[in-house]
Amino acid sequence: MSRARTARRIAAGAAYGGGGLGLVGVAAVGVVLAELQFAKRTVGTGLPDPPRADGLYGSEFGGPELSPGPLRLGMLGDSTAAGLGVRRARQTPAALLASGLAAVAERPVELRNVALSGAMSDDLDRQVSLLLDGDRPVPDVCVIMIGANDVTRRMPPTQSVRCLTGAVRRLRLAGSEVVVGTCPDLGTIEPVYQPLRWLARRVSRQLAAAQTIGVVALGARTVSMGDLLGPEFAANPREMFGPDSYHPSAEGYATASMAVLPTLCAALGVWPESDRLDVSRDEDMLPVAKAASAAAGQAGTEVTAVRGPWVLLKHRRRRRVQAEEPSGADPGTGAAAAGVSGPA
Repeated sequence: MSRARTARRIAAGAAYGGGGLGLVGVAAVGVVLAELQFAKRTVGTGLPDPPRADGLYGSEFGGPELSPGPLRLGMLGDSTAAGLGVRRARQTPAALLASGLAAVAERPVELRNVALSGAMSDDLDRQVSLLLDGDRPVPDVCVIMIGANDVTRRMPPTQSVRCLTGAVRRLRLAGSEVVVGTCPDLGTIEPVYQPLRWLARRVSRQLAAAQTIGVVALGARTVSMGDLLGPEFAANPREMFGPDSYHPSAEGYATASMAVLPTLCAALGVWPESDRLDVSRDEDMLPVAKAASAAAGQAGTEVTAVRGPWVLLKHRRRRRVQAEEPSGADPGTGAAAAGVSGPA
């Protein structure tokens, strides 16, 4: 069964109930997940809690008291969204995205990160409530990174997609733009060996495609996290993965953030490139299931709804992002900068 067809079945099951594993059998999935759990125990995390990166970024573009005020960015998801494995706030994906968005939009960005290490998609409802409840303004845009724990802890894919789409729906109804970084390719985890690696890849890509189908129908955009992210991780696993060989390193998070940044900015209409297709980069307008399947197999690919069942499949040019600490952060944590530059 094709990945597109399986993804459609999962997404339909999430919307209407039911649905099955589809692409790989129950026994095979059980073996894969057992191996992934063994891999996580083998490497062990032993990592401290991720640093807090909440605060104001891009203060050089004006303070919160100036009109039109800062853009508001919310970050949700699991350990990848939280930045587990790095020591400085400036190295987390949320800080990198906030810095990059501020530089592109030339406006300060107020960041609030409610992601939780170890979270599965069923925690997103709680995270959305943290962002929307209370007197705080609704975020202008939210980034969600989720899915890996759903796979390793055997959450049914239909339930996973249902929880994700429920969170996206709440954010969209509240008036927030949403960008989803889909389930990463678990076939890249070094302690998982062949032939189980290709099965892990299939299961995670299947979920990523189904996530895309589910959320683009709600007006969200997706970015394929793929193998976090493609050639860079495959060629330099020692640099791109952290000390536990499971979570990204600072370099890995920066690579992932550079892939998400263009879509984040485009969702707010501040990216210099338009949504027009660039055929020189193999961009196309496709049925959603076909686009979701293609995106799951190619990291860094954006899927954006246009009309009806048709979506845009885009490969936006990456730009390096300025990494900084939020205003008022401990100066001892420092600030590194690669600067917003040309296409990477």
